[in-house]
Amino acid sequence: MDIKLQFQNSLKMILSIEEGLLLKKQIVTSAEIIKKLNESVDIISTALLNGNKLLIAGNGGSASESQHFAAEIVGRFEKERKAYPAISLSCDSSIVTAISNDYGYEDVFARQIEGYGKAGDVFIGISTSGNSKNIINAITKARQNNLKVISFLGRDGGKMATLSDVDLIVPHESTARIQEIHMMFTHLICSAVEEKMV
Repeated sequence: MDIKLQFQNSLKMILSIEEGLLLKKQIVTSAEIIKKLNESVDIISTALLNGNKLLIAGNGGSASESQHFAAEIVGRFEKERKAYPAISLSCDSSIVTAISNDYGYEDVFARQIEGYGKAGDVFIGISTSGNSKNIINAITKARQNNLKVISFLGRDGGKMATLSDVDLIVPHESTARIQEIHMMFTHLICSAVEEKMV
């Protein structure tokens, strides 16, 4: 590889890492975000202790994060403990494609919430833009069915800001940086939930 190109790539990587570190520092020193993280922990641990479940959804990289979140709850994060119920609504390709084909992709998560959700469950919607129509429709359906709602958002929160019981907004324009913080939120919440559940 050309030395100049190597240098440019290395510089870009370093700047991305520094940008991510600065954003993490901004997030962890925000009293408002820490308060909302604790509210999320209370909502999730209360639901799980009461025999309810988590339903989690997102698109693209946020779909991956929904699977990651569910895996940490059903499997374990750091401590040995019993399994708790969590479902990523992005995972079942037959369900996702059937609903998309028969009803439209904008209802792919709402339809699953109608099928799986019950009062006291928690829906976690993940959207870096805050404008994902299928997540907005899922929040509406969750509200109709008396589920608690937590949103992981980016930028200014988009149309989803204020629709949930708790909105965790990463105030940044880069999708990559927002997703990195959403993963941090998942880990912080799972760690704190485990402390309450063990």
